[in-house]
Amino acid sequence: MTLNAFLLILLAGLIHAGWNIAAKKAGGDARFAFFSAFFMMLVWAPLGWWLGRDVVPRWGWLEWGLVTISGVLHVVYYVVLLRGYRKADLTVVYPMARGSGPLLSSLVAITLLGEQISALGVAGIAGVVGGVFLIAGGPALLRSAQDPVARQRVHKGIGYGLLTGAFIASYTVVDGYAVKVVLMSPILVDYMGNFVRLLVLAPVVVRDLPAARALLRVQWRFALLVAVVSPVAYVLVLYAMQSAPISHVAPAREVSMLFAALLGGHLLGEGDRMARLLGAACIAAGVTALALG
Repeated sequence: MTLNAFLLILLAGLIHAGWNIAAKKAGGDARFAFFSAFFMMLVWAPLGWWLGRDVVPRWGWLEWGLVTISGVLHVVYYVVLLRGYRKADLTVVYPMARGSGPLLSSLVAITLLGEQISALGVAGIAGVVGGVFLIAGGPALLRSAQDPVARQRVHKGIGYGLLTGAFIASYTVVDGYAVKVVLMSPILVDYMGNFVRLLVLAPVVVRDLPAARALLRVQWRFALLVAVVSPVAYVLVLYAMQSAPISHVAPAREVSMLFAALLGGHLLGEGDRMARLLGAACIAAGVTALALG
């Protein structure tokens, strides 16, 4: 992995952790996802028009197909993630999602896209996944809690986290193929995919406009924050994919857990501090191994 790709991933990880904390605090559902996508369309319209005015009209079925599939996968990922945040703790859902996603996407990139990975890279993936597991609670996640309510909440967090991770792996491979093989612009892949997200989510809002307007009055600040910063984080990752293997970039993205472990636990009052710090150390070691491998 090049130094530039590594630095892009570090910056993206900090931004990613920040907007996930905002989404958790918003407590939103699919309508929040629509609000975020709508603000994203407006905020990034000048850049999208500038980059796409000559390129998008020349897109064929392959480009539009990739953007459509990506947009749908991002919608399902975001809605499942938001539902997980409503049903369980961020410090369970987020680590499980971020840990399982890169593992799956790395396996797909190696087995189906023909990417190569060294023994050091494999050790790096193991360090990232193990660190995420520790941050999520470690062996305690596999034991039954004494409190049935707490046990159910943890189990829901694991389930939603793993399901979210599967969609993370799916859109990572699709978008990675778009920017690495088809050589599409990372910014346009994300921005044009956002219109697909708007179309898919619109019926949820139109179904009950008064309720949507009431939610918007409460959640618009969080939605605007997500709209401004989340595309930056993901586009940085897509640019990193252009110069580094997906099987390296996907696990290295989990450096965001370093920031989520420290920021999320403090701001939301979740999780055990020592377990989070130990898990963060494992992630740091894993990301370093991936950068060297």
